[in-house]
Amino acid sequence: MRFLLFAGAMALTLAVWGLFDSTIDFIPAALIAAVISSVASWKLLAGPRDRFARRVQDRADRATAAFEASKAKEDLD
Repeated sequence: MRFLLFAGAMALTLAVWGLFDSTIDFIPAALIAAVISSVASWKLLAGPRDRFARRVQDRADRATAAFEASKAKEDLD
């Protein structure tokens, strides 16, 4: 998803740059596109990022609970 955002930002940057100048410098255009895509991904990808964080946290909680249960079972033996 981030790559698609960067590709879209790069296309937009090159299109706008091409409107104002006949020679397009790739490095500054790529830097501008990186900034645009970073800001866009911060907002647009917040939902998927939060869902992923919840899945990781749930998995860590299950692993901790299993470890604690195993530890408690060893204490009883």
